[in-house]
Amino acid sequence: MKYNLPDQVKVILENLEKSGYQAFVVGGAVRDLLMGREIHDWDFTTDAKPDEILKLFPNAFYTNKFGTVGLPSDLGIIEITTMRKEGVYRDLRHPDQVSWTQDINQDLARRDFTINAIALGKGKALSVKSEDLTLIDPFHGQNDIKDKLIRAVGDPNVRFQEDALRLMRAIRIATQLNFEVDQNTFDAIKQNADLIKKVSWERIRDELFKILESKNSYEGILSLRESGILKKILPELERCFGIVQEGPKHDREYDIGEHSLLSLKHTPSPNPLVRFAALIHDIGKPDTVFVQKDGNVTFYGHDVVGGKIAQQIAHRFKLSKKQVEKLVALVRWHLFTVDVNQTDSAVRRFIKNVGVENIDDMMAVRVGDRLGGGTQNAVSWRMKEFRNRIDEVLKKPFTVADLKINGNDVMKELNIKPGPKVGEILNTLFQEVLEDSSKNNREYLLERMKKI
Repeated sequence: MKYNLPDQVKVILENLEKSGYQAFVVGGAVRDLLMGREIHDWDFTTDAKPDEILKLFPNAFYTNKFGTVGLPSDLGIIEITTMRKEGVYRDLRHPDQVSWTQDINQDLARRDFTINAIALGKGKALSVKSEDLTLIDPFHGQNDIKDKLIRAVGDPNVRFQEDALRLMRAIRIATQLNFEVDQNTFDAIKQNADLIKKVSWERIRDELFKILESKNSYEGILSLRESGILKKILPELERCFGIVQEGPKHDREYDIGEHSLLSLKHTPSPNPLVRFAALIHDIGKPDTVFVQKDGNVTFYGHDVVGGKIAQQIAHRFKLSKKQVEKLVALVRWHLFTVDVNQTDSAVRRFIKNVGVENIDDMMAVRVGDRLGGGTQNAVSWRMKEFRNRIDEVLKKPFTVADLKINGNDVMKELNIKPGPKVGEILNTLFQEVLEDSSKNNREYLLERMKKI
């Protein structure tokens, strides 16, 4: 059968085949090709050894011991791996040793899921001159694609004990493709969930963020919880389930954990970090829950506590400094007051606390919070007015330099020399004007400075 492949992919197959080697496109590329999805990563397998691959592709490089050669191309770094069998995985990530094979079926047998264990190529069954390619599918991955199932190759317990990251990969791929995890495979994820603790936080973070940026992120996080993995990687969120803000002043349908998941679901931003903030925005509530005499449940200060917990979570997931600052800001200040009568100085404090670059993301978290709490309207009229106020304030930035007096006026009026005292007086006046812009007139300021 003929398949529409990029020219560079055809060249790689042809170069290997003309040199007498088997060559196959494998993994997610074949799966996405069969599904008609855009392909981002092209991977190949061949019975050529790494040194033989390097001879055929002078620009390639080999920096590992697992038979994978990297080839720079317009399609990104293409990986060409020697077909192999693998030994024991003592570190739950990489095999202790690998051995080469010329049997494509043995190579596919070591892969994670059936939909990724399909090869496309000629092998030695077809003539090099033939344009037709054949699918090698020993584990019936095509059937699972049709049935929208993620199924482990062989014994799922063995697959997960070989590589514990596969526990999250199964759920992540199911989330991205809108598939379900086969029940036997999902049961094995539950049984082996504790193994995720052996995986580096960088790898866990990457899988989590891929889930968060998916259109089905809510379902993905729900699956992580149902599998037992969520409480291993985000125990702070697991604590939120079962806690309800109830009492005579409240009429809540969801507990804090359910609300957090629904907030994620309704957050309009595609940014996984913003969605992460929406997911953990109420993370401080379990530590601040208080039942009043009338039975009303409150969480005073949960935003402050939540900001501190968010910082701990961010560091655990090895986020960059910039990402840490953004995540903490979105969680710490998510309870911002929306009041059309706020002074310009109050609006400026909000902008300073959140950061100009985070304003739209903060609004997205608020939308998720509102809809996740059962509110029908994503944005209230007060929120719209407040957003307009922010835009107005941003158009007229205000600094000490905008005061109707300057340092020379201070020195002349008070008969003092240049020094820190001049700056202190100006800053004091500036703070007053921030609270009440009507005070920014020369006569008032000249008189007021004498009393500082």
